[in-house]
Amino acid sequence: MKRLTRYFFQGLLLTVPLAVTIYVVYAIFIKIDSIYEFKIPGAGFALTLITIIIVGFISSNLLTKKLVHVIDRSFTRLPFVKMIYTAIRDLMNAFVGDKKSFTRPVLVALSSARSVYVIGFMTQESLVNLGHADKAAVYLPESYNFAGNLIIVSKEQVTPLNVESGDVMAFIVSGGVAVK
Repeated sequence: MKRLTRYFFQGLLLTVPLAVTIYVVYAIFIKIDSIYEFKIPGAGFALTLITIIIVGFISSNLLTKKLVHVIDRSFTRLPFVKMIYTAIRDLMNAFVGDKKSFTRPVLVALSSARSVYVIGFMTQESLVNLGHADKAAVYLPESYNFAGNLIIVSKEQVTPLNVESGDVMAFIVSGGVAVK
């Protein structure tokens, strides 16, 4: 009976992540395909990818950069739209833009005794614009979640880590389980 139970849990460890991943990818395909009402599975998804690539190509052209800037300024001037648009734009830029934000992993001491630490990403080395030049901004992603907290700490509490930022993010999001 113990062996059967062990096999069951080993099966769960493999089946659940695979099934959830396949389901999420399937749901994305179905949702995108339903927008275009194509009869060929995946055609809507392919069209969406092609559209995104074309928009990226057009927006990187010198002639259209001004148009992109005008659109950006227009969205950032509308009261409610500004909040949504800038949050999504900044989040996308943090991960895939030219100004990636999560590239400096750090270890932060939570007390002067240096007995408890958290791992995060330095987003601002100095908060001089907030009147605190001796403070740093560190983003702490949450484990098993796509959220996090921004904490402000003294620079002395921050120790840079000489590790790839992607590996650190995987380590944090997995709750310390993912180790490369």
